[in-house]
This record gives sequence, C-alpha cells and structure tokens, in this order.
Amino acid sequence: MNAVTEPLLFKQGERELVSFATHPSQYRHWKLSVEGDVARLKLDIDEDGGIKPGYKLKLNSYDLGVDIELNDALNRIRFEHPAVKVVVFESGKDRIWCSGANIYMLGLSTHAWKVNFCKFTNETRNGLEDSSRHDGLKSVAAVTGACAGGGYELALACDRIVMVDDRSSTVSLPEVPLLGVLPGTGGLTRVTDKRKVRRDLADIFCTTSEGVRADRAKDWKLIDAHAKPQQFPQLVAAEVEALKKQSTRGGADKGIELTPVRARIDEQGYHYDVVDVQVDRGTRIATLTVNAPSKAIENAPDAIVAAGANWWPLKLTRELDDAILNLRTNELEIGTWVIKTRGDANLVMQADATLESLKSHWLVRETLGALRRTLARLDVTSRSLIALVDEGSCFAGTFYELALACDRIYMLDLPDSPDAAPVLRLSPANFGRYPEVNGLTRLQTRFNEDADTVAQLQGLQDSPIRADQALELGLVTLTPDDIDWADEIRLMLEERASLSPDALTGMEASLRFPGKETMETRVFGRLSAWQNWIFIRPNAVGEDGALKLFGTGKKAKFDWKRI
Repeated sequence: MNAVTEPLLFKQGERELVSFATHPSQYRHWKLSVEGDVARLKLDIDEDGGIKPGYKLKLNSYDLGVDIELNDALNRIRFEHPAVKVVVFESGKDRIWCSGANIYMLGLSTHAWKVNFCKFTNETRNGLEDSSRHDGLKSVAAVTGACAGGGYELALACDRIVMVDDRSSTVSLPEVPLLGVLPGTGGLTRVTDKRKVRRDLADIFCTTSEGVRADRAKDWKLIDAHAKPQQFPQLVAAEVEALKKQSTRGGADKGIELTPVRARIDEQGYHYDVVDVQVDRGTRIATLTVNAPSKAIENAPDAIVAAGANWWPLKLTRELDDAILNLRTNELEIGTWVIKTRGDANLVMQADATLESLKSHWLVRETLGALRRTLARLDVTSRSLIALVDEGSCFAGTFYELALACDRIYMLDLPDSPDAAPVLRLSPANFGRYPEVNGLTRLQTRFNEDADTVAQLQGLQDSPIRADQALELGLVTLTPDDIDWADEIRLMLEERASLSPDALTGMEASLRFPGKETMETRVFGRLSAWQNWIFIRPNAVGEDGALKLFGTGKKAKFDWKRI
C-alpha cells in the first residue's frame, strides 16, 4: 500500500516546516527488504535527494531526510514485521559503506539545524540499541568499503560489526582532524563505553583521518570480525545466525500497518486525535494536552491486533512523538512547554493494567517500547517542561510519567472542595516500565535513588493522592490553592520566558540526570553539550574554519588558544 504523506519539507503559510512522516514507497535512500526473521536495510543514497537544496549527498553521506527514513524503517520492522529477529545494515554502493553526515549540508546549516539533526540522529541510534536491549531486535553492520564518521557511528549502534578485509575498507572517526568538530552522534562515547577501546588507542583512532583497516580494527576492538571478500557472505550469515539465537523476538508472521500519523497544522499549533498542542507565539509557550481514552481500551490480544495503529496506547505514543519532533524542529522560539492531561484517570489506569497483563504479547511489547523511547525523547528535549495538575487532569500511571519528565510539577489544591480537587495515582508503570536513559525509573531519578522513599511510594499504588499528600511525599513541586493558582502560574511562566534560553538549556540538562552516568547520558549531557559549543566556534564554522573550508583545498586557520 502506498501511504500518502507530506513531503519532508513543506510550506505552511510563510513558514517552512519539517515533517517526520514517510513511507517505504517514498524512500529515496534506504531499501528495506524482509525475508522470514531477517530484515535488510541497504543504504543507497540518492545524491540529489537532500532534504534541502544546495548540496549533493555524495559518498553515501546523509542528512536529516535520510535519518527520517531510517527511523521510519526501524519502526516498520518493529510493528509491521514482528517475526524479524535480526536487522542487517548494508551498503548499496561499491567501495563505500557510509561517509557519515554530509559536510556541505553542515556547512550550509544554521546552528539550530545542526544541533537538532545531531540529536535526532542520536535518538535513532539509541533507539536501535534500546530495541536490542529490551525487545530482542538484534542488528549487525556488514561493512564493505569506507565507513566514516556518522557511518561508523551507525555501525557502533549495532550489536555486531563485521568488515570485509579487502585492504581498502576502513572504519574512521575523522571529525577532529578534518572538520574541527566531534563525532557528536555518540562516536567518542560508544568507542570507549560500548566497544571498550583503550583510551590511548581511541585517541589515535579519533585523530587519524585515513581510517583503520580490518586487521588493526579487530585488534583495537573497533570491529568484531573480518573476512576476505570471498568468505565475507558466509561471515555475515554466521553472525546473523548467532544473533538469532540471542533474540527474544518472535511475534506473528504478519504485523500491523503503521498508518500515517495525521496532524492538522495551523498558526495555533499541531492538532491530533489524542494529543493537542496550542502554541502561543507571544508568550513563547506551547501547551501540550494529552487526553485519556474515551472508553476502556481493547484488552484481548485479537482485538488489540485488529485495532492496530488505532489502538489507543500506540496512537498516543505515535502522536506524542510526532508532536515532540515538530515542536523541537519547527518551533525554535517556543522555549516553554506546559504539559496537561485531560480525561478519566480510571481509564488511564485500566489501560496501564492491560499493558501490564499483556506485556508478553508482541504488539503490546512493541507499544511499550515506543512509549519508552518517546518518554526518553521528552527527557532530553532542550525546552523548559512544566506540568500543571489542575481540574480535569488525569496524571495517573503512564500519564504521571509525563509529569515526572518535567522540570517542575504544579498541582492545584482545592481545600474547600476536596471532591473536585485533582489527584495523582501511581501504578506499576512508575516502577520500572519506562526506564530513562540513565537506567533508572523517573521516581528513582527524582528522589536520587532513595530506596526507602521509592518503597514507600510503591505501597501507595492505585490510591488517589491529594495535593497536600503529594507535596509532603515530594511528588509535586508546589501546590497553590484556587485563589493563587492563576497568578502564580502566570508569574512563573513569565519569569521562565525572561531567562536566557542557552543558560536554561545547560541548567536543565545538568539537573535532569543526577548521579551515575550511562553511555546515553554521557552522549546527551556531555558529548552533545561540547559539540553544541564547538559548532559555534570560529575554528569550526568561522570563515577560515575547518567545517567551512572542507573540500575547497584551503587549509583551516585555527585560533590556537585553549579555552
């Protein structure tokens, strides 16, 4: 079926917007094929298929449009091909696997475009690892040819990397010597944290532009195995068979169709069925309202599969994910997101109970994975996130995770009308279902891994928690009463909007993941922050910077001061 979607770049009034919706029939860069329990994603980039004009995607280099297709392809494997256990990444071009992000695109892009592009690319690769870790979808990079920069970072996100030993194929992270920037989609971090490459060897690798061939790459742990061209197909086949045995996946032969996510876009915002986003450009605030189901959701396996992409939990996560991406990319000046919920908390809790009782069913498992990744996307979004628990709210279970992702939670207290007052409710969803990128639940993160507090809260599952109780338990930030609510919220939002967006981004990113670090928090909290800074330095993007002069034959002129 050829689904009709918007082009990836389109006009809405005077504004140029990015759409994250696509379909295999519209792919220009990836070829997806499925044979039984193996999917193959072949990268064969159309040089003239850039998402924006002004550059050619030479040497299998990619831009945002390529990664939008990759994100879509991975979701289709998850939901439309539940029997797939292993994804094989291949190249459709001779002697080149992938040369990474297109340098000319980066040179022409605004700072915000570069940063958002890197973040989305990071999340797509993190999502590949998330599916391996939680849902058993394994992957192998079958490297034939030069594999450089972001191309090698895609390989690093796979469970295994194998390379043909033809004396010309190499892996490399050449950003530092060639471009004056970093391997910002996780390269530095995955080399050390995931591949366990020794620091000194990693130092040589990341400052050598020509790359490393198969034998040394294997010795340095940069790849897992190699073989001569004649034996390489057999090596790939053996890797696939080994990964199949590790996979816990094995759903129905036929999945569901991922029909397009539909949003009505206008000057007031982005309007879906379950999620609504109102954008106030004057105050630079977006209000995201997430609605509970209108009735009890399907809770029998056959009925869930029959509902397909319209099953409420799946519809919720796909719409929320699309809304987050639209706001991050298309609404750069909207710095504060207010998150609200509306509807019957009992129906949210019923949906949570269904997700819990049927979590071993393939479609429920994949829906939980999509929810986990969407919440993680919210966690690392560089916007001020404020949850308002007011009249009509239903912050229960999974919906309370939305509040826990926020920087502050305000809850309305109605001391004179307790029956009408909003309440919070906890469910098993808050105690392990949706781990953050730091490996902890949001409650563990909120309470800095205080086990006694989390244990106390586990005993309150299903109980309605009033504003005064929530404040005492630390589940909310402040609880203004109905007399002060409007003014206090208005003043808080006005104050937030008056602060430096740069300072807020740095502060929020530092505060959201306290305590121990993981590979993912290091990618987003440390590596991405450094890359963000390096992207605006003259050594990279000045008139004589390395990124600007790449391909011209001119040598970059560096300011040699260390800062």
